[in-house]
Amino acid sequence: MPLGAAPRLPTSRGMIPFSVLDLSPIIEGGTAADAFRNSRDLAQHAERWGYNRYWVAEHHNIPGVASAATSVLIGYLAEGT
Repeated sequence: MPLGAAPRLPTSRGMIPFSVLDLSPIIEGGTAADAFRNSRDLAQHAERWGYNRYWVAEHHNIPGVASAATSVLIGYLAEGT
């Protein structure tokens, strides 16, 4: 997909814009800080590629998920996009 071309799905009613939903997973052997950096990288790519929205999922008490405090993650992402 060319840079700046928003990803869209054609339908009978026009085009549906795509968004990103990020759980900010902590990969095996990684840390929450690594997950935050990976999420920022994904957000920056989504912005460059023209995605409609970037959503952050909020899940509590789940090992391997760094997005329990979405306000902290959103602030970090906003600083980098």
